[in-house]
Amino acid sequence: MHFNLEPAELIQRLLKIRLLVLDVDGVLTSGALYFSDSGEEIKAFCVLDGQGIKLLQENGISVAIISGRSSPLLTRRAHNLGVTLLYQGREDKLTALDELCLANGFSYSEIAYAGDDLPDIQIIKTVAVGFTVPNAHDSIKEIAHACTERSGGSGAVREIADFILQSQGKYEQAIARFL
Repeated sequence: MHFNLEPAELIQRLLKIRLLVLDVDGVLTSGALYFSDSGEEIKAFCVLDGQGIKLLQENGISVAIISGRSSPLLTRRAHNLGVTLLYQGREDKLTALDELCLANGFSYSEIAYAGDDLPDIQIIKTVAVGFTVPNAHDSIKEIAHACTERSGGSGAVREIADFILQSQGKYEQAIARFL
């Protein structure tokens, strides 16, 4: 992971994280949009990311998704992962985040966010920790606190999940049942 914030400061902020909020296209997916001849949208999700989301949830860290687009595939994926905090078709992502916080008792200091493009800027500037991915727009890479090694749709969310759990001293416990 590459850092734009001093690692010690980043870890201090991560100790307080209770919620990871994710963008979809470019973070949970590669950002490529596929459509069948009939117009049906097709998305590919990485299983590593799904396992990372489950590990976070099993260790007391909630996960939410805020997407500017709406997709039945995303609804299904979120349901399969047990993500109930799902906000779709929300181009004003900061307003969606404010609604999420109000409804669920989160404060900005308890939130990490992963995004990759212009609609994510305001949230990244607002929350405690802003993550991005190597395939992000340069404007996001400049302001995010950390950038993953893995690209969106290729395990970036798992890298973030592992990093949060490691920073909170929960990683070994999180994976113990698999060893």
